[in-house]
Amino acid sequence: MHHSEIADNDLRSKIRGREIRFGGNRRLKIYGLLDCAPGKRMKRENRVFFASAQEAQQNNYRPCGHCMKDDYKKWKNGN
Repeated sequence: MHHSEIADNDLRSKIRGREIRFGGNRRLKIYGLLDCAPGKRMKRENRVFFASAQEAQQNNYRPCGHCMKDDYKKWKNGN
């Protein structure tokens, strides 16, 4: 789900309802937690949302090295 395709009120509602749990950068193919500082700085047109880490990984996104250090290390080591 692209950030530019959803209204701010709908976005907040989906986050509160746990329909959206992760955010990602569609250009860099990185996903992470919604409260990740680098993720909050990304451009709105590059931001996408996922319901789960599995959904992000199925779409060929890798974990963020800043907010998901353990998952990133596993990804980097090929585990």
